[in-house]
Amino acid sequence: MNTVRYGYAAVPGGQVHYAEQGDGPAVLLLHQTPRSLDEFRELQPLLAAGHRTIAIDMPGFGNSTPLPAPQRIEDYARGTLAALDALGVARAAVLGHHTGGAVAVEIAAAAPGRVSALVLSSTPWADAAYRASHAAGAGVDDAARDPGGRHLLTWWDQRRPHYPPGATALLDRFVRDALAPGVDPREGHLACARYQMEQRIGQVTAPVLLLAGGGDPFALPALDPLARHLTGAAAVHRAVIEGGTVALMEDKAEDVAAAVLPFLRGVVR
Repeated sequence: MNTVRYGYAAVPGGQVHYAEQGDGPAVLLLHQTPRSLDEFRELQPLLAAGHRTIAIDMPGFGNSTPLPAPQRIEDYARGTLAALDALGVARAAVLGHHTGGAVAVEIAAAAPGRVSALVLSSTPWADAAYRASHAAGAGVDDAARDPGGRHLLTWWDQRRPHYPPGATALLDRFVRDALAPGVDPREGHLACARYQMEQRIGQVTAPVLLLAGGGDPFALPALDPLARHLTGAAAVHRAVIEGGTVALMEDKAEDVAAAVLPFLRGVVR
């Protein structure tokens, strides 16, 4: 059994916390807002059979160095590439979920030679219409800090409809990440709303797997526009996981691995 190795990579301005497992071609795992590498607790060991998997707390999240607002997808991407440099990873497949998918697009556009394959899981199509509709926030993870703790219940109730029924343990993990020192749960969503994806996605040259949960209303509408705008990608594949929700990585890890591993074996050399 592969042991998980935890550590910190030194990057300009601070450190990036990571968990590494397995050996072989590198696979980088990027979480959604406001999660951490914990989002891949179930998936990482499944991908580690034959791969060097690296899950990180993206800059500004988890135990990585906090970032000042306003945060941008480009900030997360630069810090992530610096972490790969520190870990000696010249080239990797990149799997990003929700906000992590937007970061994966930016990494693949900014450094195409460093990305062997791209898995965009439940990734928003962040065009001008998306920016206009999300400029005030995403409608989740949005509550004023309250001395009586009411913001915790607000976060919980905003997320609960988009999680599997009765997923108390998964929501506990979300709240823990939302409370990480220096994390503003709104900022990652606002970073997506600041990102001009339509100006960057055409520069992606790696083969792409578009992944979505069938029960994730934020993910399914983005599949078609993402596919249409991946004009430079070597190939574009799709997979929809029935019953998958916003908590796709944790709740449907085996189904995710069943979609991702054959894709990686087919395109990563």
